[in-house]
Amino acid sequence: MMSLFVKNPIIFQNIPCTLVTGFLGAGKTTVINQLLATKPDDERWALLINEFGRIGIDGALLARSQDNELEQKNIAIREVSGGCICCTSQLPLQIAISRLLSEHHPQRLLIEPTGLAHPRELILQLSAPHWQTALKMNAVITVLSGEQWQQIKYRDHDGFQAHVRDADVLIINRYTQLDTSEKQTLVEWITTLNSQVKIIWAASELMAPEASEAIDSSDVHSSDTHSSDSLVAGTYSTTLNDQLNQPSSIISKQRKVSISNPTKSMIGLQSQANSLATVPLSSSSTDETEAQASANSDLPYRYHEEQQDFQLAGWRLPAHYILNADDLQDWLLALPNWQRIKGVVHTSDGWVQINFNPGSLTTRTIDPQTDSRLEIILQLGNTVDTNAADTDIEETESDAKASSVLIDWEECDRELMALVI
Repeated sequence: MMSLFVKNPIIFQNIPCTLVTGFLGAGKTTVINQLLATKPDDERWALLINEFGRIGIDGALLARSQDNELEQKNIAIREVSGGCICCTSQLPLQIAISRLLSEHHPQRLLIEPTGLAHPRELILQLSAPHWQTALKMNAVITVLSGEQWQQIKYRDHDGFQAHVRDADVLIINRYTQLDTSEKQTLVEWITTLNSQVKIIWAASELMAPEASEAIDSSDVHSSDTHSSDSLVAGTYSTTLNDQLNQPSSIISKQRKVSISNPTKSMIGLQSQANSLATVPLSSSSTDETEAQASANSDLPYRYHEEQQDFQLAGWRLPAHYILNADDLQDWLLALPNWQRIKGVVHTSDGWVQINFNPGSLTTRTIDPQTDSRLEIILQLGNTVDTNAADTDIEETESDAKASSVLIDWEECDRELMALVI
């Protein structure tokens, strides 16, 4: 069935498609919600979300509580979980897009890859010849957090920089704590990586009490041909929406490469993940295949794996397991070097959605779910003392990575189960 979609993409013609990228915890969801809010009532849109883990938390929530509302708004949302769609292989991406187009016939497609994705690989896939008649690729919109940029562990991270390099439009949010000098330094840093990018400052920040005055040209530096936008909330929404119809110079350049070298564009990208077996919490099986099959039907279970310099782990628990809410939060926040925590969990406070990143801890009550789901991302070796001597830095990096790698996941399982009331 998949081969029919690949061989005959002409049944879909020039569907406008926009990538919304950004590093882990940058605030992509907020920007996507702002884009969805501008959708004309008579248009059908589709959103493809790539979850960082295998469990599929966002998809579960959508399926349970939002389908009717989304259907009324002519918005179809689907999820691809189980790793980054830009580095596992081309097949999950092709299947997901083909199904969205064939089942929902959207007039516009938005794609949100995981924050662990390398946008260049995804752009390479979408520049392949078999998509060039089906999708009309518009500007790549990238979200950058000013709070993250202030921290050297993000600023010097290749994955963080990669999103800036492959952006047509850069939305800067969470910047109210930056003074004028820091804003200019930020824009100069951006332009050294991508001199052609269009910079937009998020309107929600501009309208904050401490940032009520409009940012003027003295606050930022930009290239001669692409000035930074000083926007109030009323024009921000319009300007953001306008990017949905702007052509992508990044993708246009890549498509020219793909046409001139079609073999390169069709190369199957190899997984960057060093996956470990998905196993039930109580399983002692050494057969990886049997353990993975069992995990899909038996609860509870847990998986863990490595992607780039991050560790991912996730748990699914039966709905009747009720976890102590306060103790669960304390346990999660005590995990080493955590970068993102997401979950839908049955707790002593009821069913709760958890969405934690280092700059924000958010929980809200939700409708009952079919099971509890929890996923975490830990960064390897991010506790380096940047003021130490070079030799000390090397030793510290090695020690930090070693301490992260040697996490006792069975002990984590026991600790989590101890939270069940």
